[in-house]
Amino acid sequence: MLFVALLAVSADSARAQIRYSSGQNAAPIFEGWQKGPDGTVSMVFGYLNRNFEEELDITVGPDNHCEPAPVDCGQPTHFLVRRQRFVFKVVLPKDWPKDRKLLWVLTSKGRTDTARGSLVPEMEIDNGTIAENAGAGGVLAEGNQPPQVVKGSGPQTVTLPDPATITVSFSDDGLPKPRPRPEGAAAAATAAVPPDASPEVLEALQNRQPGVRVRWVHYRGPGKVTFNPSKAPPVYGKVVDLTTQVTFSAPGTYVLRALASDSQLETMYDATVTVQPARR
Repeated sequence: MLFVALLAVSADSARAQIRYSSGQNAAPIFEGWQKGPDGTVSMVFGYLNRNFEEELDITVGPDNHCEPAPVDCGQPTHFLVRRQRFVFKVVLPKDWPKDRKLLWVLTSKGRTDTARGSLVPEMEIDNGTIAENAGAGGVLAEGNQPPQVVKGSGPQTVTLPDPATITVSFSDDGLPKPRPRPEGAAAAATAAVPPDASPEVLEALQNRQPGVRVRWVHYRGPGKVTFNPSKAPPVYGKVVDLTTQVTFSAPGTYVLRALASDSQLETMYDATVTVQPARR
């Protein structure tokens, strides 16, 4: 009997370690709630796209909605792969009942999952919580504040197949400060990176470098989006600028999100592009 039990445990463990490139669903996740300086509170959500390669598109409606109304609460419609934390927040009215839940419901690949946001004290989060769970993790540097938006592209309209040009600039407070390294340590660390390192490993290594890194992601919109370039290398001690050309596979209204991270805290900037069909 023990042998049979061990086989069952091994089988369950093997299934848990399977990496699916496609065919899996996206599940919403309630990250917690935050107090605002004006007395309001915000519920914060993220998600898990269980695929390692397939990005999903789920339009706002019956398969992607919030309850109670409004159905559209600022959630994404394009889902990047794997775990995406602290993706959007919903600011609640000041008279929101403390025992009332906010639901984000997602249906994809034949499965429905619901994230249930609530104002229970155990789920209150702050910048320290975010720093521990996002980016490179670790304890929040004393006084560290998220990067600040300096400027960014306004709404624009393009006609297929023309690209859009979007720009964004972020400043930062210089925290966390670069860690002092012994002579030659950086070169040794670079040499230690295996040539077949996974994207997750490479991203984690980059997140340990000092400075602010900026990247563009597809947040909303019906077609495929290509950024050139999609990100800027880490910059420390000065304003970070990123100008990008974006091409689209289909007409529609797109929200493109710039994410600026100092390795502990992140700031978002959204640019809207309306893409018209090609001229006949």
